[in-house]
Amino acid sequence: MKPFAPLLLSAALALATSAAVGADGSLPAPAATVPPAPVARVEPVSDTYFGETLVDRYRWMENAKDPDWLPYMTGQGAHARAVLEALPGRAALLARIQKLSGDSTATSEFRRVGHRLFYEQRPVGANNFKLFVREGDPSRGHDRLLVDPTTLDTPGHHVSLDWWAASPDGRMLVFGLSSDGSEDSTLHVLDVDTGVQLPEHIANTEDASPSWLPDASGFFYNQLTGAVGTPDRYLDSKLRFHRLGTDPAADPVLMARGLDPAVAYDRIQMPSIVVPRGSDRAVLVLSDVRTERRLFVAPLADAVAAKAHWQPVADFSDEVTDFVVAGDAFYLLSARGHPRGRVLLTSASKPDIATARELVAESNIVLEEMIQAKDGLYLRGMDGGLGRLQRVDARASPARVHTVPLPYDGTLRQVEGDPGQPGVLVQMTGWLKPPTVLAFDAQGRAHDTGLTPKPAIDTRPYTSERRFATARDGTRIPYDLIYRKGLKRDGRAPAFISAYGSYGLAAYTPAFNARTLALVDQGAIVGYADVRGGGEYGRQWHRAGQLENKPNTWRDLIAVSEDLIAQGYTAPAHLAIGGRSAGGITMGRALTERPDLFAAVVSGVGWHDPLRYVVEQDGYGEEPEWGAISDPAGYRALKAIDSYQAVVDGTRYPAVLLTTGLSDPRVAPFHVAKMAARLQAATSSGKPILMRVDVDAGHGIGSTRAQADAEAADTYAFILWQTRAAAAVR
Repeated sequence: MKPFAPLLLSAALALATSAAVGADGSLPAPAATVPPAPVARVEPVSDTYFGETLVDRYRWMENAKDPDWLPYMTGQGAHARAVLEALPGRAALLARIQKLSGDSTATSEFRRVGHRLFYEQRPVGANNFKLFVREGDPSRGHDRLLVDPTTLDTPGHHVSLDWWAASPDGRMLVFGLSSDGSEDSTLHVLDVDTGVQLPEHIANTEDASPSWLPDASGFFYNQLTGAVGTPDRYLDSKLRFHRLGTDPAADPVLMARGLDPAVAYDRIQMPSIVVPRGSDRAVLVLSDVRTERRLFVAPLADAVAAKAHWQPVADFSDEVTDFVVAGDAFYLLSARGHPRGRVLLTSASKPDIATARELVAESNIVLEEMIQAKDGLYLRGMDGGLGRLQRVDARASPARVHTVPLPYDGTLRQVEGDPGQPGVLVQMTGWLKPPTVLAFDAQGRAHDTGLTPKPAIDTRPYTSERRFATARDGTRIPYDLIYRKGLKRDGRAPAFISAYGSYGLAAYTPAFNARTLALVDQGAIVGYADVRGGGEYGRQWHRAGQLENKPNTWRDLIAVSEDLIAQGYTAPAHLAIGGRSAGGITMGRALTERPDLFAAVVSGVGWHDPLRYVVEQDGYGEEPEWGAISDPAGYRALKAIDSYQAVVDGTRYPAVLLTTGLSDPRVAPFHVAKMAARLQAATSSGKPILMRVDVDAGHGIGSTRAQADAEAADTYAFILWQTRAAAAVR
């Protein structure tokens, strides 16, 4: 994911006649100022799966060319826009959010290559991310702008930097640009020394995963072959090689499904080649939505010449999630039989995972990534969502593992090393700790590089705490809360709890988000639940919320919500929950299973009708996580997570805000549109069901700062309105 109602909201809004927020949550503005939400036509379609028939009232919404589609979406968006902008305090919230985000420098990614440090950053006041290079010392070097996508913006449309990769010598750069958050990248090449772009452009390079040759004369890349907006979009992509100065149309295909009988794989897997720094080997990687990878190795020269005989290194069943090649040493991070991960060592010339030596044993730390540096192998990990860093001296026998002390408990967003230099660069953050890029030397001493300047935001009035709820099966579920000091636990505080719980990703580890302080300043509690399906405690935590176990994910959120209420922090009348993307499953099923527990639900670009993934651009690639509809067990798992099908007519649903972007390549807008229409038709509570539509945005990846600010203001104003706190907005 890479995921017209007979009962109209406007009918409820017609009762609103005063400028104050009604006790029943009615709109604080005359109804005449709000255009009515369009009524979706009902055109039922029946499907029978393994003897069970389901009815889909809004199947027509899957066809973006239907003449009713765009008017419905823009009409719903206009209705939501009018409602949200009429909320008292919304303008003040937006102004506060704009200042908080505008005062903050955001660094998203960096790479150290020899004497150059490349970094992607949105400077203070900027509207989008740009790419810079720092020459010399990472702490004191000279900075130079390389790629500024904002210069390509046009009225109503924006361009974003999707990905980038510098050559090993730092002389060349390949990067992808796309418009309006579509992530439909076009590849470009830049000479870093001169700042001149090369003439070659390559389309269909979303998820290109480029890897340069050591001499920067060319690079491997993945190219999509399916048409945009179709279920074939991400299937059967091809691995190609581009030599600088040649016609991209003639780039040879080095790997495609069916091309090499020795490397058979499914249509959902994407092939890429990684050239480890300083190595004469090429590693062929097959990947899909799973965190596990399938690996092969061959001499680099053979790969470039398209005559590689790929030696298998690891299959998906070996559960290898990361690797490092240093000379003939092939390090593998594997979770097979060891759900928190261990490090294995085999040979790059004669790989054999069955006889690989265990270099680092499994421990209480979940191992996430290996980073090669001159002074050893660094391990990025976490313990219950809190970041941990270790350094391995592989030359010792047995290998020695050293804990690198961190300045506080937080999240290690990125750890970057260079095989030719000791130490690592670490981007670290916490709930109330703005991100910084720290340089750790070989002795574990750290200093701030200054790459991300500290924002002028005073975090002293706030506090955070970690708590645990008990799920129905007895499992302890961690969750974190942020609020202003001195909060009274009298059950009256508004609370907004977010959760994700998919793909084995720890989505809500401690991270500073300046925008949320605007909500906290209104007396609200902002919280994050580490529900099962994520990776906070390793592979077992993921599997406990995957496939047939997925109900644990939203029931863990329900348990956290109930614990929050029992501990006196809030009450159902003041509680809102939220999540994005696959978090739409969590939100949607918590909503449909316990509508009585929440005052409001916010689903950002959420996946709500997974039974129809067969028409989704990013659908078939999701089968390992959710199940295949062609299989009885897969169908049952998919039906269980389908919140659209779980909506029941006549239910008193809480207020719901759903958001989507018309350019979303990961979760098709029909998921959100169907859910909005179904809830508007079904609810008997009179509470608003709003669909917020961005016509020039996608999944949120690539959205501008202004777009993110506006969505945050709408979300917080909606939550405060529905948790009875809007009258207190300052």
